[in-house]
Amino acid sequence: MSSSPSLEILVREAEGFTVWNGPPFTNGQPTLKLERVSCSNTKFSVDGSKLMAMKSDGIISIYDATSLTEVRSFTIVNVTAAELSPCGTYLQTFQKPTTPQEKNVSIWNIETGDLAHSHYQKSITKASWPSIRFCLDESSACRLATNEIQFFDPKDFSKGITSRIRVPGVAAFELSKTPASHVAVFVPESKGSPGSVQIFGCGEGLQSQPSARRSFFRCSSVQFSWNHGSTGLLVVVQSDVDKTNQSYYGETKLHYLTIDGTHEGLVPLRKEGPVHDVQWSFSGSEFAVVYGFMPACVTIFDKNCKPLMEIGEGPYNTLRWNPKGRVLCVAGFGNLPGDMAFWDVVNKKQLGSNKAEWSVTSEWSPDGRYFLTASTAPRRQIDNGMKIFNYDGKRYFKKMFERLYQAEWKPESPDRFGDISELIKSVETLKLGEGKSQGQGSAQKKAVAPNPIAQKPAAYRPPHAKHAAAVQAELLGVSTAGEMSKNALKNKKKREKKKAAEAAAASGGNA
Repeated sequence: MSSSPSLEILVREAEGFTVWNGPPFTNGQPTLKLERVSCSNTKFSVDGSKLMAMKSDGIISIYDATSLTEVRSFTIVNVTAAELSPCGTYLQTFQKPTTPQEKNVSIWNIETGDLAHSHYQKSITKASWPSIRFCLDESSACRLATNEIQFFDPKDFSKGITSRIRVPGVAAFELSKTPASHVAVFVPESKGSPGSVQIFGCGEGLQSQPSARRSFFRCSSVQFSWNHGSTGLLVVVQSDVDKTNQSYYGETKLHYLTIDGTHEGLVPLRKEGPVHDVQWSFSGSEFAVVYGFMPACVTIFDKNCKPLMEIGEGPYNTLRWNPKGRVLCVAGFGNLPGDMAFWDVVNKKQLGSNKAEWSVTSEWSPDGRYFLTASTAPRRQIDNGMKIFNYDGKRYFKKMFERLYQAEWKPESPDRFGDISELIKSVETLKLGEGKSQGQGSAQKKAVAPNPIAQKPAAYRPPHAKHAAAVQAELLGVSTAGEMSKNALKNKKKREKKKAAEAAAASGGNA
């Protein structure tokens, strides 16, 4: 364990960002590794080797994330977006174009400071940025163009476009994870023809025909999720309108495709309603789904879409796999009250639970021992803060801020850390010694859903009204307690009035 890197946390407030040492903390408090640096935005490369800070006047500073020293600075006029490549080799920037001829998307070599590639792009959205996508090991890079996906050689952008995949009407794409052997594309429905998701091989000679394809109607957008190992693809298909009129937000379906075409179909979900979240484990051999009208269901499937484990129902919409793949945090963030349940998936046991209200972001530490949640601006203008929990749900640290914009772990490869299996065993032994039940079945399901939720179908109510009803139910025991108390009060007043009348009559008779 002595060779394991230390954990670090980046914290950005209104004045700029600092870097803290991560847990375990000395005397329960973190110490600063980097004093505050003024900036408007920061981001790590995926591998954690570089850190980018966007500053005033178009200055973008690149830091070595290990030594926290500045290694390169770029000054780019009218820059509105910037992104590091996964291994920190390149900086990609977008400038507001002044003319259609202007090449406003640029790829900069961080080591040399040279411009490696540039092209024109009219505008960017969350779906279309970054313009050029790299796979995790930077062995492949590609971009979406009209009716095609264009590929580049990341080691030498001067070669220009090295190959193309022709897909008429393509609107979105996603490169597979390492190895970057395949690319998924989405074509929306048009003029009566169904929409489709197709998988193409990236190698020469594999790009003419898709190796897998799935077609569907009523589809306005998709979310791709490749597994680690690049063998399977989960696709959340979203439609703006729910034909059953059960959901104001439209309807979602979850499809699963394998690159060899052996499996193409819907994931068998046992409850009606939206797909709130779906996440592959880090091994790539199983995935978890939280779905259905509230209280939502949570099911873990293997890569053949067979259910491995039912976690039960509760007020949940978020899934976070521990980087070691053994622990799963099931949570309800956003409009939900913030309940979290931590599960040891290997032994199918709940390790613990807690609450993190108003959380905007949440993620596991690279070593899999700590879970960080943050309530950040601009999503929330009040109650900004961060909390760190142990992997079994016990709160380890809490700090509130006047204004917090970002709180995240410095990325590290989970392989650089030891396993937490022994730690889990020791915690289980301790809990059993304390006499806490670790049984499965209905008792487990109750433990996962601490808040009582009405089971009867009801008319649509906005999330804040649902939350208020849940709070009322929790405080008063049952949702109809208000009506019961009114009736009780009415009867009490009648009895008091009757007693007063009888007392008055009795005193009049005595007179």
